[in-house]
Order: sequence, then C-alpha cells, then structure tokens
Amino acid sequence: MRVDKYLWCVRYFKTRSLATKACKKGHVKIDGNSVKPSREIFPADKMEVRKNQVNYQIEVLDIPPSRVGAKLVSLYLVDKTPKENLEKLDLLKYSKDYYRKKGTGRPTKKDRRDLEDFKEESKDEEI
Repeated sequence: MRVDKYLWCVRYFKTRSLATKACKKGHVKIDGNSVKPSREIFPADKMEVRKNQVNYQIEVLDIPPSRVGAKLVSLYLVDKTPKENLEKLDLLKYSKDYYRKKGTGRPTKKDRRDLEDFKEESKDEEI
C-alpha cells in the first residue's frame, strides 16, 4: 500500500490529498529518510510523521484493506510517540486559546465586558 493511502486509512490525515502534501513536504520519514507519497509500505516499517508541530513515531503492524474506524486503528499501528512530544501539543493548544494578537478580528464578549468595566472604574475615580 502507498504511504499516503496508509496514513489516510489509519486516520492520521483527514484526506488523502493532505497526506500526499505532507509526504511531498518531507514531513513523513521511514527509517529516517523522507519518502515520496507513492512509496510502498510494509509491516514492521517505522515511520515518523510531523503534524501540528509534533513528531509522531509509528510502527506499522498490518496493512488495512480500506479506511478503518477509529476504534480499529490500533490493529494496524502502534504509536510510539514520546510523552514529551504529546505534552508539547497540549502546551501549544493552551497557548493558542489564551492569547489573541491585537487587531486580529473582533473582540470577544469577555474582552468587551473587561473594557466596559475598565471605563466604568475610570469614570468613578474622576468623580
């Protein structure tokens, strides 16, 4: 089976074209070497997939006949990603939720309420 099709079948990428793009950019490596999307994959291959700034390490157990459900993915691969990499993903998620750059879109309700409270406090101090 092709590498891009395998990554799509085991649900690492939402579409096959995203898996193909990742291979072309060099984000997919087998035994330390970047691979083309058309490279054949075999059981016992060790892959490294870079996705969302995290390097996932995968060992191929078997080749699925077609795209599999999320519960069946563990039959076809073993995820050997170190815990440090997964913790890095959590930190990235929290940092994106907390910080919004100035001038990027409308303020949220919370931002508006904070501004109103600040304005009311400054008016009270003047009086």
